[in-house]
Amino acid sequence: MPVDCLEHANATVTDLDKAIHFLTTAVPAWRVRGGGQMDWAGKPIRWAHVGSDRCYVALQGGGEGQAIDWRGHEPGLKHVGIVVADLAAVVDRLERAGHPLDHWGGRTAYRNSVYFMVGADFQVEFVEYQSERTEQRNEYPA
Repeated sequence: MPVDCLEHANATVTDLDKAIHFLTTAVPAWRVRGGGQMDWAGKPIRWAHVGSDRCYVALQGGGEGQAIDWRGHEPGLKHVGIVVADLAAVVDRLERAGHPLDHWGGRTAYRNSVYFMVGADFQVEFVEYQSERTEQRNEYPA
Protein backbone atom coordinates (compact mmCIF):
# COMPACT_ATOMS: atom_id res chain seq x y z
CA MET A 1 0.00 0.00 0.00
CA PRO A 2 1.51 3.39 -0.97
CA VAL A 3 2.12 5.81 1.88
CA ASP A 4 3.03 9.48 2.05
CA CYS A 5 0.74 10.30 -0.86
CA LEU A 6 -2.25 12.60 -0.99
CA GLU A 7 -5.35 10.46 -0.53
CA HIS A 8 -7.97 13.13 -1.18
CA ALA A 9 -8.77 16.80 -1.36
CA ASN A 10 -12.10 18.28 -0.26
CA ALA A 11 -13.96 21.07 -2.04
CA THR A 12 -17.31 22.72 -1.46
CA VAL A 13 -19.10 23.34 -4.77
CA THR A 14 -22.21 25.17 -5.87
CA ASP A 15 -23.31 22.44 -8.32
CA LEU A 16 -22.42 18.92 -7.16
CA ASP A 17 -23.71 17.18 -10.29
CA LYS A 18 -21.70 19.49 -12.57
CA ALA A 19 -18.52 18.86 -10.54
CA ILE A 20 -19.07 15.08 -10.67
CA HIS A 21 -19.62 15.26 -14.43
CA PHE A 22 -16.45 17.34 -14.86
CA LEU A 23 -14.23 14.91 -12.94
CA THR A 24 -15.64 11.72 -14.48
CA THR A 25 -15.37 13.26 -17.96
CA ALA A 26 -11.75 14.26 -17.36
CA VAL A 27 -10.82 10.87 -15.91
CA PRO A 28 -13.25 8.25 -17.28
CA ALA A 29 -11.80 5.53 -15.01
CA TRP A 30 -12.99 7.53 -11.99
CA ARG A 31 -16.42 6.96 -10.50
CA VAL A 32 -18.54 8.09 -7.60
CA ARG A 33 -17.07 5.86 -4.84
CA GLY A 34 -19.64 6.94 -2.30
CA GLY A 35 -21.98 9.74 -1.46
CA GLY A 36 -25.07 10.76 0.32
CA GLN A 37 -26.63 13.51 2.35
CA MET A 38 -25.66 14.96 5.68
CA ASP A 39 -26.15 17.95 7.90
CA TRP A 40 -23.23 20.36 7.52
CA ALA A 41 -23.24 23.07 10.17
CA GLY A 42 -27.03 23.17 10.27
CA LYS A 43 -27.59 22.90 6.51
CA PRO A 44 -28.52 19.69 4.66
CA ILE A 45 -26.06 19.03 1.81
CA ARG A 46 -25.26 16.30 -0.70
CA TRP A 47 -21.72 14.95 -0.90
CA ALA A 48 -19.76 12.58 -3.12
CA HIS A 49 -16.30 11.02 -3.27
CA VAL A 50 -15.18 10.91 -6.92
CA GLY A 51 -12.07 8.99 -7.90
CA SER A 52 -10.44 5.58 -7.82
CA ASP A 53 -10.02 3.02 -5.07
CA ARG A 54 -6.81 4.76 -3.89
CA CYS A 55 -7.48 8.50 -4.29
CA TYR A 56 -10.41 10.81 -4.78
CA VAL A 57 -11.82 14.31 -4.62
CA ALA A 58 -14.34 14.79 -1.82
CA LEU A 59 -17.09 17.12 -3.00
CA GLN A 60 -19.64 18.86 -0.82
CA GLY A 61 -22.63 20.50 -2.45
CA GLY A 62 -24.48 23.51 -1.12
CA GLY A 63 -21.71 26.03 -1.72
CA GLU A 64 -22.71 29.67 -1.38
CA GLY A 65 -20.94 32.88 -2.26
CA GLN A 66 -17.87 33.44 -4.36
CA ALA A 67 -14.82 31.18 -4.40
CA ILE A 68 -11.34 32.63 -4.00
CA ASP A 69 -9.75 33.91 -7.19
CA TRP A 70 -6.85 31.62 -8.12
CA ARG A 71 -5.00 34.72 -9.39
CA GLY A 72 -5.45 36.49 -6.07
CA HIS A 73 -3.57 36.47 -2.81
CA GLU A 74 -6.29 35.15 -0.51
CA PRO A 75 -5.29 32.13 1.55
CA GLY A 76 -6.83 28.82 0.59
CA LEU A 77 -6.45 25.96 -1.81
CA LYS A 78 -5.78 27.31 -5.32
CA HIS A 79 -6.09 24.06 -7.31
CA VAL A 80 -5.95 20.28 -7.22
CA GLY A 81 -3.45 18.47 -9.49
CA ILE A 82 -4.34 15.17 -11.17
CA VAL A 83 -1.83 13.05 -13.10
CA VAL A 84 -3.20 11.74 -16.41
CA ALA A 85 -1.75 9.47 -19.10
CA ASP A 86 -2.93 11.51 -22.11
CA LEU A 87 -3.28 15.26 -21.58
CA ALA A 88 -4.56 15.94 -25.11
CA ALA A 89 -7.36 13.40 -24.63
CA VAL A 90 -8.40 15.05 -21.33
CA VAL A 91 -8.50 18.49 -22.97
CA ASP A 92 -10.53 17.10 -25.87
CA ARG A 93 -13.06 15.32 -23.64
CA LEU A 94 -13.57 18.33 -21.39
CA GLU A 95 -13.90 20.84 -24.22
CA ARG A 96 -16.37 18.58 -26.08
CA ALA A 97 -18.39 18.35 -22.85
CA GLY A 98 -18.57 22.16 -22.64
CA HIS A 99 -15.79 22.82 -20.11
CA PRO A 100 -13.52 25.53 -21.54
CA LEU A 101 -9.78 25.35 -20.96
CA ASP A 102 -8.64 28.01 -18.51
CA HIS A 103 -4.94 28.07 -19.42
CA TRP A 104 -1.93 25.94 -20.25
CA GLY A 105 0.56 25.34 -17.46
CA GLY A 106 4.30 25.13 -17.43
CA ARG A 107 6.10 22.92 -19.90
CA THR A 108 9.33 21.04 -19.48
CA ALA A 109 10.88 18.28 -21.54
CA TYR A 110 9.23 15.75 -19.20
CA ARG A 111 6.02 17.42 -17.94
CA ASN A 112 3.08 19.29 -19.45
CA SER A 113 0.02 20.63 -17.68
CA VAL A 114 -3.25 22.41 -18.29
CA TYR A 115 -5.78 24.12 -16.02
CA PHE A 116 -9.58 24.00 -16.05
CA MET A 117 -12.13 25.56 -13.73
CA VAL A 118 -14.89 23.47 -12.16
CA GLY A 119 -17.55 26.11 -12.69
CA ALA A 120 -16.46 29.10 -10.62
CA ASP A 121 -15.74 26.93 -7.59
CA PHE A 122 -12.19 25.62 -7.93
CA GLN A 123 -9.44 24.89 -10.40
CA VAL A 124 -7.98 21.54 -11.51
CA GLU A 125 -4.54 21.10 -13.03
CA PHE A 126 -4.04 18.02 -15.19
CA VAL A 127 -0.42 16.89 -15.48
CA GLU A 128 1.12 14.48 -18.00
CA TYR A 129 4.63 13.17 -17.41
CA GLN A 130 6.84 11.94 -20.25
CA SER A 131 9.32 10.13 -17.99
CA GLU A 132 9.28 7.58 -15.20
CA ARG A 133 12.56 8.95 -13.81
CA THR A 134 11.95 10.98 -10.66
CA GLU A 135 14.70 13.51 -11.35
CA GLN A 136 13.22 14.23 -14.79
CA ARG A 137 9.62 14.39 -13.58
CA ASN A 138 10.68 16.86 -10.88
CA GLU A 139 12.88 19.00 -13.13
CA TYR A 140 12.02 22.69 -12.87
CA PRO A 141 13.03 25.55 -15.18
CA ALA A 142 15.84 27.70 -13.78
